[in-house]
Amino acid sequence: MAAEASGDKPAEERAVEPEPAPDRPAGEAAEAPDDDAPVPPPTGRFGPLGRPLGRNAFVTGFVGGLGVLLAYAAYIAVRNAAGVLLLIFIALFLAVGLNPAVVRLRRWGVPHGLAVGTVALGIILLFCGGLFALVPPVVNESTQVIDNLPGYVDQLNDNPTIRDLNERYDIIQRASSAVTAENITRALGGVLGGASLVFGTVFRVLTVLVLTIYFMAAFDRIKEGAYQLVPASRRQRVRLITDEILTKVGAYMVGALAVALLAGTSTYVFLIITGVAYPFALAVVVAVCDLIPQIGATLGAIVVSIVGFASSLTVGIACVVFFIIYQQVENYLIYPKVMRRSVEVSDVAAIVAALLGAALFGVIGTLVAIPAVAAIQLILREVVVPRQQER
Repeated sequence: MAAEASGDKPAEERAVEPEPAPDRPAGEAAEAPDDDAPVPPPTGRFGPLGRPLGRNAFVTGFVGGLGVLLAYAAYIAVRNAAGVLLLIFIALFLAVGLNPAVVRLRRWGVPHGLAVGTVALGIILLFCGGLFALVPPVVNESTQVIDNLPGYVDQLNDNPTIRDLNERYDIIQRASSAVTAENITRALGGVLGGASLVFGTVFRVLTVLVLTIYFMAAFDRIKEGAYQLVPASRRQRVRLITDEILTKVGAYMVGALAVALLAGTSTYVFLIITGVAYPFALAVVVAVCDLIPQIGATLGAIVVSIVGFASSLTVGIACVVFFIIYQQVENYLIYPKVMRRSVEVSDVAAIVAALLGAALFGVIGTLVAIPAVAAIQLILREVVVPRQQER
């Protein structure tokens, strides 16, 4: 009663009563709690806790070293799969180049599957036609060499120089002793190695052909899937620029095929007039070599000129003169006009791109150099230059 009369509170209420705020100078408002203020580390029994392990130098170095190892493992994987990746790249490039033909057939009302099958059948027929044009002459010449081999040996025996060398150094006896089981095994290994090379080449060609057909069939789905990886705000512009690049690649393929077909046709007519053996096979060689920019036409001209000189000196000289004149016409009239209309690449850019592509990636680099330059020019004109104008 005395406690109540005096106004004193019980001990429990006094224990939970908040302490009065400290006195502040007049006119100073109370500070609001700062949520972003650093929270002091909790203090344990043995002192304050240290920094988290995520900021530890050892953990950082370990994670960095793990990243380096993963990058090196990825490099090893890409290097080991370089052959397969190259085949995939070639097939994709061919699919991009042949897609305009599929699109044209679809515009004419042909279903997508039938359009892809028609283009694929055309490729197979061209490939088989090239094989039938090249293989019989090679087999024929090889058979003739084998049949005439005994005559060549008799001619060597009748030669006084060879007879004198045989008497001095016993060449025939040494050649006979060299035909041992070990040497036969080595020769057989060489033959098997050549056969494996042939079968490996055929397998690669078939792989590229099958992949090209699959890429043509799924070309639209592949494009749409790639566009989905682009942010929605930029997807429309990326779609337009990429479609233009793909159109230029297809136009380059059509232009290159047209130039090669013209070169092969001109060569075939010339060889028919001059009477050179195997004119169709040699025309196919020239057309295939002409697909390689800058150096392909020269390679085809060398092959045909050698065959011409084997026929006669006059025919060989005529072949050299024909290819010199035709290459000048192609290099300065046909090829620049076709590429300027299809790809819109200047002559200087085409030459520089072909040289750099050949130096970096060989024949494949030479083939894709001009479409790559066209794509780079388009990106510079539509993306880089407008951004520089805004600054």
